[in-house]
Amino acid sequence: MLAEFSIVPLGKGESLSKDVAVVLDLVDRSGLSYQLTSMGTIVEGDPDEVFALIKRCHETMRQRANRVLTTIRIDDRAGKAGRMEAKTRRVEEKLAKKLVTSPLSQDQRET
Repeated sequence: MLAEFSIVPLGKGESLSKDVAVVLDLVDRSGLSYQLTSMGTIVEGDPDEVFALIKRCHETMRQRANRVLTTIRIDDRAGKAGRMEAKTRRVEEKLAKKLVTSPLSQDQRET
């Protein structure tokens, strides 16, 4: 199962990186495959493990803020694993070129 989620503590101001870092440490230590994006985090694994991780992340953020907004999108396909990388790779194969899957600096764009 793939799940993309974002957790936003409300009423904490504009800079959220400290709070996000605490949650991402949980994700990193979970042992699940994940990808951090600028708008959320994608995790892949057994549904019970994925849901348990998202719940832990939500509860951790809830301890840091009086109000928390958690958004979850799920792609659950039976019998498939390693989909996080495979989905991107298949699109790149169809286009016959490598796509940008992480932010590039101006220097990287010019080379």
